[in-house]
Amino acid sequence: MGQLRLVLCAVQFLTRLPTPAIRDFRPEMISRSARYFPLVGVLVGGICGLVLIGADRLWSGVLPALLAVGVGVLVTGAFHEDGLADTCDGLGGGGDPARRLAIMKDSRIGTYGALGLGLVLAAKVAGLASLPAGPAALTLIAAHAGGRAASVCAMKGLAYVGDLEVSKWKPAPVGVTGVELAIALLFGLAPLGLLPVAGAAWGLGLGGALALALALTAKRLLGGYVGDVLGAVEQVFELGFVLGVAAWVRG
Repeated sequence: MGQLRLVLCAVQFLTRLPTPAIRDFRPEMISRSARYFPLVGVLVGGICGLVLIGADRLWSGVLPALLAVGVGVLVTGAFHEDGLADTCDGLGGGGDPARRLAIMKDSRIGTYGALGLGLVLAAKVAGLASLPAGPAALTLIAAHAGGRAASVCAMKGLAYVGDLEVSKWKPAPVGVTGVELAIALLFGLAPLGLLPVAGAAWGLGLGGALALALALTAKRLLGGYVGDVLGAVEQVFELGFVLGVAAWVRG
């Protein structure tokens, strides 16, 4: 029952999907539920994949991919996309770590955020649209799961540098254990089996490279991570994974 509560906590935290109330909820359960973040990714990716396949029966061109990505935004409440936009604004517009973090806390979106968010979403839709509907749906599942595993890796590998007094996530998203990371990686990597080995390798390679590059950039410019960085890491992994699979299919 304790693990089930953690699964429900992960679903509640990462999505807008209706779930039963959690008895004896404690804020630290959010961090402990990180092991199940990739499992939530499987759920979200599965919903998006079903939308893509259904839309492909009605429309052609880019529309099925656009609807699938749009449903993902609705299901998650643009949770990760908001982090991506804030991270682009902060990393692109600040001159020192304190200023960058202040920019990221601002609810207004700036030029870097608008451009970064728009380009990432457009590239993801275009990449999915270049794939047949079936493989595109499976790619969505693997991308969503892997992206959330990448964010858990960032939680484990970087220091938390946010201000706890104004953080939207209390207590701080810290203290992921080795066992929790291993569980997250298991759920994050398992959907790779849905794809051909070469395609999965292309997706994992490019997605992992983009996520690692962003994490290292956040470490250099911020000193570590905040919640927005985790959302951005998830998004760039998704993007890289989709583009990697699309590149493999093209080749």
